[in-house]
This record gives sequence, structure tokens and C-alpha cells, in this order.
Amino acid sequence: ASETTMVPPQHRRLGMVFQDYALWPHMSVQANVAFPLEMQRLSAAEVRRRTTDALVRVGLGAMAQRAPAQLSGGQQQRVALARAIVAQPALLLFDEPLSNLDRDLRESLCSDMAQLLRQLGTTAVYVTHDHEEACTIADEVAVMSRGGLLQQAAPATLWNAPASPEVARFLKLGALTPARRKAGGGIHLSGSDTVLPEELLAPASAAAPRAGEGQLLIPGSAATPGALDGAALRATVAAQHYRSGSFATDLALPGGALLRTVTRERLAPDSAVGLHIAPRQLHWFATAAA
Repeated sequence: ASETTMVPPQHRRLGMVFQDYALWPHMSVQANVAFPLEMQRLSAAEVRRRTTDALVRVGLGAMAQRAPAQLSGGQQQRVALARAIVAQPALLLFDEPLSNLDRDLRESLCSDMAQLLRQLGTTAVYVTHDHEEACTIADEVAVMSRGGLLQQAAPATLWNAPASPEVARFLKLGALTPARRKAGGGIHLSGSDTVLPEELLAPASAAAPRAGEGQLLIPGSAATPGALDGAALRATVAAQHYRSGSFATDLALPGGALLRTVTRERLAPDSAVGLHIAPRQLHWFATAAA
């Protein structure tokens, strides 16, 4: 049997940033950040130097004497980050640290944290449900479901080469529709007469065995609504929502799957549009044999 070694918290070289900040309300910002160093029994001069440096790194050098209650949520999370890095840990753990903040602040602090982590060069494990947050911060992302690891890769790889329909669905990469590939070529969408050419498949999918049932991923970024003439697919406008100068548009594909894309113009509800698909962008997932 393997041995279990118990190490006191102050000697584990771990830094932790919690979702709810977990700052001590009766202590100043400076005292909160200094606490891990005091537990390591460093000299007072060293504690002051490293505490000041950590607060400057997170942009709170002028707020050392304030109480946590006098700070905004974003500032409190910066204090928690300073406390986590001040002891120069070998590993930083983040438990959804930005989920309590509003969107604009979350995006700003996310970029700041990503830059700081790269400057520090410290390994970090960051748990989040926000896809954009994960890809902004991480060099490598692990997609997990029900305690299992679905795929672990660089963010660009996840988006460009999802390993399974579950990964594509979780990341909301586009529309997944049942389909069938014939040995003679062509991708037949279930529930319709639509046949798509193999040239639209990404290289890895095109190299996979052709014949059989499966699911086809049509990324929203690969499909452009336009005229019916010359389009690879015919779709129906299901819904539109205005969003920051454009329209988030849901299109019903042959067979019933919904594809969300972005258009610059308002489209009439229930109207027919053509979907023009860029070459080598679709992904094929064969159904596993029973």
C-alpha cells in the first residue's frame, strides 16, 4: 500500500483563489496578503517587501490599509489573488474565481489574470464553466463531463478539432445533425434529401472511413447565410436577437437541427435562406459500433 504523507498547509506550496474571495473581514488588505508569509515565519522586513510587491502586481498598491469591505468585488478578488501568489507557490488553484462578478469586470480581470500568470510562470489549475474565460487564461483546456475527461488540448485545437460530439456540444461549436456517409461519397443529412460534398469536411474527418452512420458538426463560424442559388444548404430562419451591432440568428437546418450564426441584417421569420459553407470546415463523428 502507498504511504500517505501529511504536510502542514503552510508548507504545501499551494495558492488558492476562491469563488467568494474568502478574505478575513477584520484584517486590512495588507494583513490578508501578509498572512501566508507570517505563517512561514519570515522576517518582518521580508513580509513587508513581498506583500507590497504582490499588491503592486495586482494593481492595489495604494489600498494596503483598507478593509476588504471598502473594496469592490473585483478589488477583493485581486486581494485574494495577491494573497495566493505572495508565498510564491509551486501550484495555484482557482475555483471559479470570477463567477461572482459582472460581465465587463469579469472580462477585464480575466485578461489581467492571464497576463499575470504568464509573467509569474507558475502552474495553475483553473476551474470554470465559462468557455471564453478558460481559453483566455489557459495554455491547455480539459473538457470534463460527469467526472470523465472528454478532451484535453490547446484552446485552438478544441475549437478546430473537437474529439467528440459531446465536446462540440459543450463548447457550442455549431449544429450537430445525424447523417450518413456512403462509400461512393457524399454526406446525406438524416430526415432530408440534402447531400453535402466530401470537400466540405475538415482534413481529419475526410480521412476517416467514409461509409456509415454518424453525426455531422456544422460550425456556426463556417456557415454564411445568403442567396439560395449556389448554397450548400437550405435553412429556415427560426429566431433572431439583436446583439451589439449584429443579429444572433438561429437557423433550422434540414432534419430539424438548429444552427446559431451571426448576420448583419434582419431576416424575416420563417423565411428561407441559403447557407454557404467554407471548404474543409465540417467535422464528422462516426457512430461507435455496438
